[in-house]
Amino acid sequence: MPQDHRPAPGIRVLLAEDQGMMRGALALLLGMEADMEVVAQVGAGDAILGAALASRPDVALLDIELPGLSGLDAAALLRDRVPGCRVLILTTFGRPGYLRRAMEAGAAGFLVKDGPVEELAGAIRRVLAGETVIDPALAAAALSAGPSPLTARERDALNASADGATVADIAAKLHLSESTVRNYLSSAIGKTATRNRMEAVRAARRQGWL
Repeated sequence: MPQDHRPAPGIRVLLAEDQGMMRGALALLLGMEADMEVVAQVGAGDAILGAALASRPDVALLDIELPGLSGLDAAALLRDRVPGCRVLILTTFGRPGYLRRAMEAGAAGFLVKDGPVEELAGAIRRVLAGETVIDPALAAAALSAGPSPLTARERDALNASADGATVADIAAKLHLSESTVRNYLSSAIGKTATRNRMEAVRAARRQGWL
């Protein structure tokens, strides 16, 4: 083929989605775009960095709720370890707190999953061009909700208590004293206006703070 008629290199996309059917459907639909190529697919957050280092995608399309590492934590890793890769968060959970955390982690875009694939393909092109793409309704909600009131340590304590762990278990996991853990949990309960730590976990998750 003469050089002048060779197709332009495609946009290299990494997909991270824990539901196999959804992941396969996204890969198929994006693969039908003339300028896109899905170069890696993973079903767990812990596999994202390794797959990105191996395949060197231009854009990583990440779900938030993944086994192991969350998509938000993986986004921060990609920002530091694969800086040439733009991150687009695609999630079922359009929560204001998630949007703020995604932006803090270096994500270039945040979309919910109920949009058409044409919109997703367009968003991939736009973030690769240097734009920031955010679902408009979610952006408005995030502005009205304000930042998370929880400190990093309060989030850690709530996350560690989510499976019903005792204060002693949480203290051992976080390498803190039991009294310090109780203080963090008490503060988080107060900030979420709830009655106990399990209610605080649920309330914080609803807001996207965890």
